[in-house]
Amino acid sequence: MDERMVRAAELCERAIFNGEFEELTAAERELDGVRADLALARGKVLHARFLDNRVEDAQELTLFEQAAEFCKALGDRRGEAEAQFWIGCFHQVVRDDIAASIQPLTTSRDLARAAGDDMTLSYALRHLGIAAHISGDLDGARALLEESTALRRTLGFTAGVAANLVGLIYVAIAQDRPGDACALADEAQELAASAGAAKVSEQIEAARSGI
Repeated sequence: MDERMVRAAELCERAIFNGEFEELTAAERELDGVRADLALARGKVLHARFLDNRVEDAQELTLFEQAAEFCKALGDRRGEAEAQFWIGCFHQVVRDDIAASIQPLTTSRDLARAAGDDMTLSYALRHLGIAAHISGDLDGARALLEESTALRRTLGFTAGVAANLVGLIYVAIAQDRPGDACALADEAQELAASAGAAKVSEQIEAARSGI
């Protein structure tokens, strides 16, 4: 059982048997943390289902927004950064609404930097880079994707590096740098294969076909 739920149960027992009712606020905070994590996890499941069937489930956004609210109330900047990323990702990927994705992605980036959460930061930078590319800012897209990639290399997130290189391939193609695009594709395919990231390998080959 989650330690926070155990702690909440202990505090509840102390209130019931010892009259320590002032502890109930702490118990509620513990459970709010659990609720935030559960909402975030359920939202991710729905997002993964969308990637499979391309059918939007409105509950996805609701769950991510609930997680963000709980984390903000708890002062959990790391959790709020992750939840804000997924809100932005929902708007960008599910609804194809780049404008609506910018604010939550930017908030996620800033919160993740402050919290020292490099993994969430890498995700926020990646999707801000995608937004920049779609908006026509190729230099900005390249800088954001390269920053995200550097973080992912440091973290040992091989599949994530390969996924980012796909974005950089498309930027290189758009900037008429075919040599760079080919080199990126070769490295990306090697990394994807080593990580067993079959879906990313498909994306790499699709990108390579445009070089």
